[in-house]
Amino acid sequence: MDIVIGAEGDAAALAAAHEAAWQRFAGVLDELVMELPLLRLPVQGQCPLQGRISRRMWQACKPFANDYITPMAAVAGAVAQELIGCYDRAGVDRAWINNGGDIALYLAPSQSVRVGLYADLAQLDAQALRSGIRSDGQFEVTSRMPVRGVATSGWRGRSFSLGIADSVTVLAGTAAAADAAATVIANAVNLADARIVRRPACELKDDSDLGEIPVTVDVPPLEPKRVQQALRAGLLRAQSLQRAGLIWSAALVCQQQLLVTDTEEPELARRTWGIGNLLMHCCHAGPGSGPGLQHPVSMQSGPWIADQVRNDKLATRNDKLAACNDNAGSCHTGLDPVSMQSGPWIADQVRNDSHFKPALSEFLSPLAARQAGAVFA
Repeated sequence: MDIVIGAEGDAAALAAAHEAAWQRFAGVLDELVMELPLLRLPVQGQCPLQGRISRRMWQACKPFANDYITPMAAVAGAVAQELIGCYDRAGVDRAWINNGGDIALYLAPSQSVRVGLYADLAQLDAQALRSGIRSDGQFEVTSRMPVRGVATSGWRGRSFSLGIADSVTVLAGTAAAADAAATVIANAVNLADARIVRRPACELKDDSDLGEIPVTVDVPPLEPKRVQQALRAGLLRAQSLQRAGLIWSAALVCQQQLLVTDTEEPELARRTWGIGNLLMHCCHAGPGSGPGLQHPVSMQSGPWIADQVRNDKLATRNDKLAACNDNAGSCHTGLDPVSMQSGPWIADQVRNDSHFKPALSEFLSPLAARQAGAVFA
């Protein structure tokens, strides 16, 4: 489990918060492993779990109990949400916990974070990394918004998906809620087509909580109308969750086509997601949608927090990056962004990394929005 932490504020407050987060993180895996058999069971009836993170996972998935869903659908978001609580203290202005692409936010009053949207991990190549990272669009989460979690799911990610979405990025009240909802919506971006390759999850991972349920292994290029059909199915599910108050907004991407939940109010969609004119024509679910994303280049599908990837020389700054890697058993500064999983990032820290400097002005410019996933700043 790789945890990336970014925070800004008073030096003493940040030091105390980092230490508290590290201490809390140390026991997380053991807690989850103790209840792993129950965490792999479908959510139904009364919650049988005891641990705080485990119960949070179960509660985040409970609204979707009519589907087949286990608490594992919210594990990354729930862990991030647990750790962000360490930063809810006087002296901390804003903080974010990135758990493999699922992000929990802490924002003090009047604070905000900017997110850049990336859509398709498959478009990543060496040339894209050399020339710099660009976003498909950008949006801002402010302290006044009911959003403290951003998560992404899709068939190209590290977890299995039943659908064909390259990415579904969700904004919700908590990271656990966003994580579970992104899973459900991504599963709904689907259609029956013999060309789509699916295999039982247990054949790909013998201890998968999905058992023999077929999961998506490969999606060939599909006709635009077929892609739109799958996206519309996912959009209907996302909008139903939005009406129920389970999510704030969602962006669905499949084969360079994009839909957002606010399609009936395009100006609201523009404000929420910061998607420029280049992409607005893709935000309608009806026939005649445009060709979709232009030149998507991405390291990850999903959101990023753009204040995150800083040079180690800046580690003494209050907003330094603390990347906690349980495999190494240590906390270190700096980040190799190529190693990150599909999902959200926080983007204001790209500016001082030598690998990303050439593209900084383009990366932070809404006019240059062209990529896949999401970034915070």
